[in-house]
Amino acid sequence: MRNVTMTDEIWTRLLDIRSRRRPMAAPDAAAMALYGPIASAPGDFVLAQVGQSLDGRIATPKGDARDISGPDGIAHLHRCRALVEAVIIGVETVRLDNPRLSVRAVDGPCPVRVVIDCRADLSGEEGLFHDGGAPVIVIRGRDAPRKSCPGAEIVRLDCGATGIDPQDILAALAARGLNRILVEGGARTIARFIDAGLVDHLHVAVAPLIIGSGPSGLSLPPIDRLTAAYRPQTEVYCLGSDILFDCRLKSTASGRHGEKIRMTDHA
Repeated sequence: MRNVTMTDEIWTRLLDIRSRRRPMAAPDAAAMALYGPIASAPGDFVLAQVGQSLDGRIATPKGDARDISGPDGIAHLHRCRALVEAVIIGVETVRLDNPRLSVRAVDGPCPVRVVIDCRADLSGEEGLFHDGGAPVIVIRGRDAPRKSCPGAEIVRLDCGATGIDPQDILAALAARGLNRILVEGGARTIARFIDAGLVDHLHVAVAPLIIGSGPSGLSLPPIDRLTAAYRPQTEVYCLGSDILFDCRLKSTASGRHGEKIRMTDHA
């Protein structure tokens, strides 16, 4: 396990690498090894992030997800946001958490906020449409009702029985110059990108609390035998209040890809 110590000098270097003002060198600290691949990604790069309890929960049964991650876990998430160009969430995450998706815990640029709302369930009254923050893109099915979301760009894509293809979402974002992507939630949204083989790194931040019940951080299709499980190359980092598992999924051979995760609530 490596201890992550973030200094102003290292963070400035990472922001310079992100903006292409400085090339990525061989990592000389745990913080550079962890965040350098995000900041220096030359093209398409997808990071998924899960913050969970010791027993793998991301909220209580009634949906309370606040304060699961400790202060260092929150700072880590905000660093990841600052190093990407866009952050993706599902409509249920907006409903339950009313997130701002800002980088208020660190210095750096806020990413474009992308919401997958296949059926146009959002009312337009949600906070991220009115907080004066980073631009918002709403991804909808082509046949979804034509409802407005103040200040947001509406992108319409083909929507099948299991929702909108994650590859089509990434292509739409790439067409807008957004190539470094963070998929932040919810569990089925992250799972769909993983199952499609589109996630380069998965970060699982574990906080020292036990919830006992509630939704899990990932919701992949069931398997019968452990031989079908993902076994990614993983580095473990101590953030301080939380422990982080940095899983490299693109280098993982698995038979799981191709399962269709039905997005009944479009989380």
